[in-house]
Amino acid sequence: MTATSRTNLLDLDRPGLEHLFTGHGEKAFRATQVMKWLYGQGVADFAAMTNISKVLRMNLAEWATVGLPETAADNLSADGSRKWLFRLADGNCIETVFIPEVERGTLCVSSQVGCMLNCSFCSTAQQGFNRNLSTGEIVAQVWMAAHLLGQRPDTERVISNVVMMGMGEPLLNYDNVVRAMRIMLDDFGYGLSKRRITLSTAGMVPAIRQLRDDCDVSLAVSLHAPDDALRDELVPLNRKYPIRELLEACREYVGEGRRRVTFEYVLLAGVNDTDRHAHELVRCLEGVPAKVNLIPFNPFPQTRYRRSSNNRTHKFFEILNQAGIVTITRKTRGDDIDAACGQLAGQFQDRTRRRVRHQSANQVP
Repeated sequence: MTATSRTNLLDLDRPGLEHLFTGHGEKAFRATQVMKWLYGQGVADFAAMTNISKVLRMNLAEWATVGLPETAADNLSADGSRKWLFRLADGNCIETVFIPEVERGTLCVSSQVGCMLNCSFCSTAQQGFNRNLSTGEIVAQVWMAAHLLGQRPDTERVISNVVMMGMGEPLLNYDNVVRAMRIMLDDFGYGLSKRRITLSTAGMVPAIRQLRDDCDVSLAVSLHAPDDALRDELVPLNRKYPIRELLEACREYVGEGRRRVTFEYVLLAGVNDTDRHAHELVRCLEGVPAKVNLIPFNPFPQTRYRRSSNNRTHKFFEILNQAGIVTITRKTRGDDIDAACGQLAGQFQDRTRRRVRHQSANQVP
């Protein structure tokens, strides 16, 4: 049996592993045994899984594998953030970022090779798109990060939070992303709570509604504008799912109670950062259980946008805050290694030719 025909165990959640084992004549509980080794102990070598019979370990080596990427680059920021470039089996590379804080360690995970969307202020979008990541390629980012950070089962967890905010639109890779998050949530996987996994979307309304039933994790929405005309320009997906429909889906997602949707708002100088925009945003979010995350724009080559000044950012914050909206100004982390929000690019073959079009459009005659 070739490596490519073997089953990648990282592609399977617990029911999938149970089905795999029973299909090979094994007991279903072997799935939890293997998950404990894979995720609890961080062991990818079947021979080291000592509470499994020698025969089964040999059989696993025949019909299964643990597909892990190659670490093509490992960069450490002055602020402690760390960015990895992971090379996948097909040669494409994706980026994953770890952000350490006093009370948490957050891993920013990619869901696509590039991005299918074309948000005008995002470096990843300008690079184009190649394909969706498999479940195993998503989970492997957590596995590799835990391994490279030295996370051990007998010590405090280094990665306490996972955000699906890396390269790609997670809800355009729905099945694989949901399955990967279920592995992160599973007590025999990474055992994270639903509140410690956040999925960020540009506004795939039908998928938001489905996600509430399938995997009710924390939700973040890339809003970036208080009206449809401006958001059409910044987030072209808005033309299909305008703000009114998006906010209604958000209200349904959190329902009644204390939960909130986080609305991400990248401040672009002279574009969406005026007092008028702030007041319109207050009106826009009326009746929505909301928390607003103001994000300084992180520049990248050939962009036409500029970061809002500190004074303008503070004024925008004050208008939202005084209106009673919980508002946070995100501290830029990892920008010295291009690991900040909107800067992830990876290395991959663009199937859309979007990268070439952007480069041509920005060439000086």
